[in-house]
Amino acid sequence: MAAEKNIRQPGENIPRHIAIILDGNGRWAKRRGLPRTAGHAAGSENFRKIATYCKNIGVDYLTVYAFSTENWKRPEDEVKTIMRLLRRYLNEAIDTMERDQIRMKIFGDVQGLSPELRELVKKTDEISQRYQGFQANICLNYGGRDEIVHAARHYAEDYAAGRTEGELTEAQFGGYLYSAGIPDPDLLIRPGGEQRISNFLLWQCAYAEFYFTDVLWPDFNTDELDKAIAAFQKRDRRYGGVK
Repeated sequence: MAAEKNIRQPGENIPRHIAIILDGNGRWAKRRGLPRTAGHAAGSENFRKIATYCKNIGVDYLTVYAFSTENWKRPEDEVKTIMRLLRRYLNEAIDTMERDQIRMKIFGDVQGLSPELRELVKKTDEISQRYQGFQANICLNYGGRDEIVHAARHYAEDYAAGRTEGELTEAQFGGYLYSAGIPDPDLLIRPGGEQRISNFLLWQCAYAEFYFTDVLWPDFNTDELDKAIAAFQKRDRRYGGVK
């Protein structure tokens, strides 16, 4: 509780939207002599803890990069484990979303998922529409460039069909992204030691503050999140202007 109080002093700014690249699961497992799949299991459990903490401290949106369009290239057993963990998580989420009034949205090409996973995604969407408040977004079979191409293709289809007209604006284009209706991230966190965004929310993170740490994702606890938020609160966000 002390850590929570440290970042919630009156007048201080809690990011409305935090995005996190879930990096380091495999290395976490390797350092412990465990299979990479064990790292993904630990990372999945950590997501629950961080999501709950974000909700409790007043964050409105949490978006995590769970599985990219490029991750299909990984070993088959690793991909199967990630999908199994996702299936279990979504089943558990469906049981608790209404109780806790938490919303959840999947960003990405869900058509590339199994029929069972697509049905679970549909159920979480239906539940989410009944509530307001905290929302967790999981980027699955997602790539930032792929999202922009997907949005451009759908805009072109609407324009050709006469469903939209006039000059295309940034706001209008944003309505074709997976994140339509959601404010852009204020803070992008990448655990794991790498300092790149790896095709994650390329459009949405144009003005996000970046925070990198060597801590691997399964070890990224609430104290580490407090450090990231404290760093964010010291940033001077000018959006190209001058104060």
